[in-house]
Amino acid sequence: MTAEAVIEMSSSSLPDWVFPPPEGFSAQDLDHIPDLPAHTELIDGSLVFVSPQASFHMRVTSLLESEVRRATPVDLRVRREMSVILDRDQRPEPDLCLISATAEEHAEQTFYHASDVLLVAEVVSPESRTRDRQRKPQLYASAGIPHFWRIENQSGKAVVYAYELDPATKSYALTGIHHDRLKLTIPFDLDIDLDAIDRI
Repeated sequence: MTAEAVIEMSSSSLPDWVFPPPEGFSAQDLDHIPDLPAHTELIDGSLVFVSPQASFHMRVTSLLESEVRRATPVDLRVRREMSVILDRDQRPEPDLCLISATAEEHAEQTFYHASDVLLVAEVVSPESRTRDRQRKPQLYASAGIPHFWRIENQSGKAVVYAYELDPATKSYALTGIHHDRLKLTIPFDLDIDLDAIDRI
C-alpha cells in the first residue's frame, strides 16, 4: 500500500470537522461542530484537544476555585473551564477565570467575552507547556485581560506566577512568584495556602 493510500484511508475515517476551512475556524464555530470533544479550545484558528487531566492539575484547580470564590467580591463570579472569546479565531478555555457578574447572561451560555474577564488562570500540563507559558499569555494580554496566573508543578508543589497587564504595552508584567502561599491585594485581598492541595 502506498503512503498516499494510507493517508487517504486514515483521512476518510476522520470526521469532517478535523480539517479546518481555508480561513481557519472561528470562535463561533465551536458551538456548532457536532460531537466535538469536551474542552476543545480554538487557538489561532485551529482546534486544540485536551489530554486527560492529571491529579495535580485537578487538585490545584479545585483549590483555587474554592478559595478564590470564597474571597470574591459580590460583583464578580468565578468560573471553571469555560471558554473565553478573545478574537475571531481565538477561544481558549482557561482553567479558571474571574468574570463580571453581569457577564452571566443565561443558563445555556458556553463562553464569555474578554471584556468581561478580570483574571484568567492556567495550570500548566506537560502537553500544554508552550501554550500556557507563551501563546496564551500573549493572547490574553492582547485581549486586555488585566490579570493572569500561571501555575506550575514543581516536585508536586504548586508555584503561582502572578502577572498584571501593562496597558501601555499590552503585555503582562510579573508581579510575584508565590511558593507555599498565594497572598495578594490585587485584584482583591487573597490569602491561599498552596500546600492545601496535599489535603484534597
